[in-house]
Amino acid sequence: MSKSRARLLGPLVLLTGLLTATGVPPASAADLPDSLWFDGTTATTLTVRDGRFVDGLGREVVLRGYNVSGETKLEENDGLPFASVADAKKSATALRALGGGNSVRFLLSWAHAEPVRGQVDTTYLAAVTEQIRAFLDAGIRVYPDFHQDLFSRYLFNKGSWYTGDGAPKWVVEAGDYPQESCGICLFWGQNITQNEAVKRASHDFWHNVGGIQDAFLTTAQRTMAYLAQNLDAQEFAGVAGFDPYNEPHAGSYDSGQTSRAWEKDILWPFYQKFRARMDAAGWKDKPAFVEPNLFWNANLDFQKQEGGLLDAGTLGPRYVFNTHFYDQKAISGIFMWGKAGDGQYSGDFGTVRDRASAASTAAIISEFGHPLAGSVSDKAPTVLKAMYQALDSRVPGASWWSKPTQGGPVLSGSQWQWDIYNGRHHELMNDNPDKVLTEGDAWNDEDLSAVELNDSGTAVLRQDARLLDRLYPSATAGRTVAFTYEDRSRDGSTTLTWNPVPSSLPNVAQLVGSGQYGLLMWRSNGSQAPTELHLPASFPTASTTVVSDLGTTAGLPAYSRGTTPVAVAAEPGGTGSRRLLLTAADSGTLHYALVTNGATNPSASLLAAAKSELSAWAASRG
Repeated sequence: MSKSRARLLGPLVLLTGLLTATGVPPASAADLPDSLWFDGTTATTLTVRDGRFVDGLGREVVLRGYNVSGETKLEENDGLPFASVADAKKSATALRALGGGNSVRFLLSWAHAEPVRGQVDTTYLAAVTEQIRAFLDAGIRVYPDFHQDLFSRYLFNKGSWYTGDGAPKWVVEAGDYPQESCGICLFWGQNITQNEAVKRASHDFWHNVGGIQDAFLTTAQRTMAYLAQNLDAQEFAGVAGFDPYNEPHAGSYDSGQTSRAWEKDILWPFYQKFRARMDAAGWKDKPAFVEPNLFWNANLDFQKQEGGLLDAGTLGPRYVFNTHFYDQKAISGIFMWGKAGDGQYSGDFGTVRDRASAASTAAIISEFGHPLAGSVSDKAPTVLKAMYQALDSRVPGASWWSKPTQGGPVLSGSQWQWDIYNGRHHELMNDNPDKVLTEGDAWNDEDLSAVELNDSGTAVLRQDARLLDRLYPSATAGRTVAFTYEDRSRDGSTTLTWNPVPSSLPNVAQLVGSGQYGLLMWRSNGSQAPTELHLPASFPTASTTVVSDLGTTAGLPAYSRGTTPVAVAAEPGGTGSRRLLLTAADSGTLHYALVTNGATNPSASLLAAAKSELSAWAASRG
């Protein structure tokens, strides 16, 4: 679709989102043209309603994707995720086609946005906008993040073991901070609580010493205003919101102050100020993706601190509960000797669901991952599978078929990270020409990127495609009741099957066989728009089987509105990725759909028998 046509459609898209958000029934979408959801390019504005992300057609949306990218922490590309727009486009296409993502957390640098106090670098913002546009053009939603780790790289000396990113040089120079030192620190994150320079600088930011927090808020507002003014209406509709501040921590607490009190008295007022800046910049209809104290859900007891924005009250639709999760026990190599198993993170991710529900908003886990190199990298296949499993449902695979509706909402998430330059960097650590980093992520010995470029310059996955390119309900026309996906990903030569079809459903088990499968149950809301599931590349159109109350098919027909309740269509962006469309125009009805690539030319009798089993099972469980 041409830019001119996109600009014409943009206002209609925004109006559609406004009508839906203000109470017009989703069924009103029936009178809108197919292009609003089927031409593969048009986004609708995302809002929060009833604790879920909702698009302009009244569908419940799940955001899945990656962080783009830790390259922003480095200086080699001047604080940008990519060296060029061409690289951004290559990355976006690969993320969609290989990684199955429909969204990205897009990292920005305060140091490069405001290199001189009070002066926003519009050259940097222009480059950011063009790189963001590459993802929007690929049909990928974006939520920017002003990223920081250890406050600023300018706190660290040229000979340091570690480095940081975030605040500009002028902030550090004004602070007169002590010589940085972490002492005996085995992991870079220990600097947060052990490095006096990092602690003091963070404390000063939260207390607005020298007006540095005000300066950050002004730069953030100007950045958001620039994006709103330089993306057309259609593109801006694809921007999901903004993450104000990565992994906030007090640095040091005031006398007698607890972590919970710090969140209440310091962090939450900051988010309210940021929210006001969003409104002033033209982002009034987009939520702020706010993070609690980064240690609130740590899975090591000595790290855990009370928090989770417990005293912020009802966050509501203008905020999203946004947190990170890394298995520090597994990363330590000390507190978890074995590998992750079925249901490993059900409790941890269940806590995120519960916290968001109590705050009356949607949740997203905007960072999760595990090292792909080093002494604990052997745990990555199981740790990542368990994390994706917990995003899909809070019920372990062993008990999912007996209590599927206890799974809670399907969680949105962004894996750390998607860096096409992995292993090919040329970063002068802390500007030291004698410390040129090329390996891994080129930042504090990390190596977590799911992607890299091969010798021919083609993007390739560094992890099992069966793990990353997943079936998931990207847009549900109604309310998700239950979802599971058995990816059959590998740990070495071992196939990991944590959710086998039970023997009580023998025909379903025969149909699935040793293949991958997903099962969605949802209750319709009368929308004329279809429910959409991302189809991984491992689900070829001709050999994907769907068994649903809406219809049963071995091989997917192309979508034709009003005639194909079960069909396939291209996903937005022209990347070659596909989506399964399930159309149910009724309201309040419980529907189900099993999607599998396990069977080759299944017989009509097997399909009928499997449908009979699933119908009875859904009726008894829904």
